[in-house]
Amino acid sequence: MNDLLALENATAAVDDEEVDTLTIGRRIRQLRTARGMRLEELAAAVSRAPSQLSMIENGRREPKLTLLQSIARALGTTLDALLESEPLDERAQREVALERAMKGPTFRSLGIEPFRIPRSLSDEVLDALLALQGEIERLRDERAATPEEARRANVALRRLMRTQDNHFPELEQQAQRILKAVDHPGGPLTQRTASDIAAHLGFTLHYVPDLPQTTRSVADLKHGRLYLSSRLTAKGDPRTAVLQALCSRILGHGEPASYAEFLRQRVETNYLTGALLIPESHAVPFLQDAKKDRAISIEDLRDAYSVSYETAAHRFTNLATRHLGIRVHFLKVHESGTITKAYENDDVNFPADRLGAIEGQMCCRTWTSRVVFDVDDHFNPYYQYTDTGNGTYWCTARVENSSEGAHSVSVGVRFDDTKWFLGRDTTNRAVSKHATEVCCRRAPAELEQAWRDNAWPNVKTPRTLLATLPTGAFPGVDTTDVYEFLQAHAPH
Repeated sequence: MNDLLALENATAAVDDEEVDTLTIGRRIRQLRTARGMRLEELAAAVSRAPSQLSMIENGRREPKLTLLQSIARALGTTLDALLESEPLDERAQREVALERAMKGPTFRSLGIEPFRIPRSLSDEVLDALLALQGEIERLRDERAATPEEARRANVALRRLMRTQDNHFPELEQQAQRILKAVDHPGGPLTQRTASDIAAHLGFTLHYVPDLPQTTRSVADLKHGRLYLSSRLTAKGDPRTAVLQALCSRILGHGEPASYAEFLRQRVETNYLTGALLIPESHAVPFLQDAKKDRAISIEDLRDAYSVSYETAAHRFTNLATRHLGIRVHFLKVHESGTITKAYENDDVNFPADRLGAIEGQMCCRTWTSRVVFDVDDHFNPYYQYTDTGNGTYWCTARVENSSEGAHSVSVGVRFDDTKWFLGRDTTNRAVSKHATEVCCRRAPAELEQAWRDNAWPNVKTPRTLLATLPTGAFPGVDTTDVYEFLQAHAPH
């Protein structure tokens, strides 16, 4: 009965392609040599040629179940023992790993034919070959981080955010636990509270003038020290730099294995930072009261928590749909007209490339995000209704400056939800037909006819649109600078 059950289990494993012929072969060899049995003796015991058994032990032939039963009996063991998931000895694990590598794309792309691994080949040589194969695969993965790969990763992440209404309860709970641990009463999070969070996580803060240029902060995990720049600009928020660094530790992030993972980690870090600066339990009643008064304002949210307009706008998209029942969209647009960040769950028709990527596309020149650059009054928010092919949208926008130039940040909703917001009485109105080429991508026919053959602009293309993504687990970071910095600042 037990043999029948084992046979049924083994049959299921084969049907599901779970049996690894390499591992089975190595386990047969391991059990055979442990019993002092030569290959010829085992072959005779199961009425097979030694060459056939050799191919099975080397993983080049998949044995039938009846043969496996015979081999198990000849070795004085069970079929389950041959198919068990327990690890092989270290030598066998090395050989299996190398044989798998030889069958993989890396060896094939190098033109290296699979070869038999002799017992005389030392463990050190096996380790060296496996290390070289791993390094080649790492370099290949780095090269895969092309702009196209980045766009694909952005598209996949945005779809996830849309599915979740840009609200992630597990990150909200993480923020709540941290704030409770440092006895934060709610409301604006002070710089002292940010330091308390660092201490709670076992870090001391150190502000230095020589932080590596490619970093915002550097954490010395060995000594529990977090280094930040002492040259923070007047417009910078010192809390944000501290919290972003700490959030990676709170979330247990490891070294990213791909650009998609790097991007996901960055989004999680920014989300958790926003949740600490604008706590859900405190902000939701604030926004619900504003909705009740039909006076929702991103500026009020910004001022209530002493954060940047962009942080307030981001955080509003986290909470609006789940807690206020309002679908929204968010846009960040460079002064050149290029979209750098975007989110929507209100069906606004963002321009996108063939992959579905929005970043890098030109924003319609009649949208609020572009028009706001031409408004002289940058002190007050700018509001606008825009009629589009799939409905009318209302948006509020502001322009913020950074080292990369001016950006507009806008939040918008469908016309039916405008009633909840301050600024709904604006008379600013525009029409966008960006779905058709003549709206923005081509000049009016008369203008084009007059100038197309008489104009030759010298294009000022943003360098980031042409450059490939920097390589490395942390794109753009000079690890030599980081390690030398840590070595110089480590406590002695």
